[in-house]
Amino acid sequence: MIKVGVIGTGHLGAIHLKLLNESSLYQVIGFHDKDLKKSKDLGTDNVYFKDSIDLISSVDVVFICSNTPTHYEIAKKCLENNKHIFVEKPITSTVEQAKELVQLAKDKSLIGQVGHVERFNPAYVSLKETIDNPKFIECHRLAEFNPRGNDVSVVLDLMIHDIDIVLSIVKSKIKSVSANGVCVISDTPDITNARVEFENGCVANFTSSRISLKNMRKTRFFQNDAYISLDFLEKKSEVVKISNTINNSDKYAMIIENSKGDKKQIYYNNPEIKITNAIVEEHNSFAYSIKNNSKPVISLEDGYLALNLANKIINKIQ
Repeated sequence: MIKVGVIGTGHLGAIHLKLLNESSLYQVIGFHDKDLKKSKDLGTDNVYFKDSIDLISSVDVVFICSNTPTHYEIAKKCLENNKHIFVEKPITSTVEQAKELVQLAKDKSLIGQVGHVERFNPAYVSLKETIDNPKFIECHRLAEFNPRGNDVSVVLDLMIHDIDIVLSIVKSKIKSVSANGVCVISDTPDITNARVEFENGCVANFTSSRISLKNMRKTRFFQNDAYISLDFLEKKSEVVKISNTINNSDKYAMIIENSKGDKKQIYYNNPEIKITNAIVEEHNSFAYSIKNNSKPVISLEDGYLALNLANKIINKIQ
């Protein structure tokens, strides 16, 4: 089993700690949090480490779930002590810090994964192989207001999930970025819209809000032969494919015809979705990478690239 410690046991850190305790792949050695009262309220039998360096020294892997401004120092300390790291998103506060961690992990031959958990969302997993060279992508991620997480821009709090998904699909350099945003409750933007154009011609529109009246996490992909709809929140997906008509007598076939008389047939498909716990899946994937010394699904470099684009969007707003 992989000896693991958790640093930062707030909302998400507590979830990681609970699920790691239930895993057959990890042995939880203990946890650290600066807020001793919060740690006592967890209700676990895990050892509380007053000093983070003592915890780091006792494990093989550290899960860094503290607030974003602390990620860099903790991650650097772990890597310098030859420990693999799992870092919650966003990877760090600055692009320069992220770039340094990527290089340090490479120099030390250590495994690092970033917690962009939507890559393990069962709805996305069910159709990711169907997404092929999309021309237009539209992402909406809206949330009701929650004081937790508003220490950073909504771009880093919410939009970065969709940024990571898009960058994992569109293998092309960024051509241009435009964005605007509004500060409503926080000192940083609470509502943001961004348009990213890629050199291969793909365009991605991102809309994120953390003061919505309802929660929404939907993405749509438009490509030459299909329209693909993905609901991360409801864990639903739909694929609408278009192909040339085949001479048949199916009176129920859905046929569309343009002004030139060209006919196309529309096919609907709801991919089978295997319901899983996305956080458990990312834990398992990380363990696999460590045991096999292989590149994780979401590497530190992926975290760096997502943060880099997020910062470009934030700079455009400012």
